[in-house]
Amino acid sequence: MYAPTVNSYKRYREATFAPTRIAWSVDNRTAGFRVVGEGPSLRVECRIPGADANPYLTYAALLAAGLDGIERAIDPGAPFEATRTGRSRCRACRTPWPTRSVSSERSAFARTAFGDAVVDHLLHFARTELATYETAVTDFERARYFERI
Repeated sequence: MYAPTVNSYKRYREATFAPTRIAWSVDNRTAGFRVVGEGPSLRVECRIPGADANPYLTYAALLAAGLDGIERAIDPGAPFEATRTGRSRCRACRTPWPTRSVSSERSAFARTAFGDAVVDHLLHFARTELATYETAVTDFERARYFERI
């Protein structure tokens, strides 16, 4: 729901301001969930979705995940600290597309939250995108390898 295309995953890189960890933190742009502000302007930003994500699906996924966390009383743990130790305990945002598709297909949570029709439609889109991506020869590849190989 947050990274729907092949290009979505190119932004999840270390040493950038894109989120790289599934964690929460106070005013830390590398964490997926960033707590900022104070007093009445205190808020939580979900920084994981990119501009190519469908905003309706993104909000629906956020609400479903939040409600699930409340119902199951999930403790989010301590805030993420930008240290080597902190990085190792947090899961990375970047997951290869094929892995994501398989885990989404098997996700009882996704099927309960969105229904089989929506999950199956999104999986079909992801598989079609991946198949197209795997067979495409890009301008970069043509320019890079034409004279070298």
